[in-house]
Amino acid sequence: MPADPLLRAWLWLIFLSFGSTLVSLWPWPPALAALAGGLVLGLAWLKARVILSRYLGLCDAPAWRRGFGISLALFCLLLLGLYLAPALA
Repeated sequence: MPADPLLRAWLWLIFLSFGSTLVSLWPWPPALAALAGGLVLGLAWLKARVILSRYLGLCDAPAWRRGFGISLALFCLLLLGLYLAPALA
């Protein structure tokens, strides 16, 4: 693993993007389509955390990082709820 934190973050983004691509291209049965959507959203949440932490420098400000992390998690939960609402109705 490289020592440069920006290079490590870049490698994580590539890895997470590759995971998102694999999940989206996988032939999911219709009963598990909601799970696939949740996985893609979860991977997008992880990518956003990496970008906020490393590329915006929030890793040096833990309180701000925590605030952004909570806000981002709540936003992703809202998106997940909106995505799953039609399947639950």
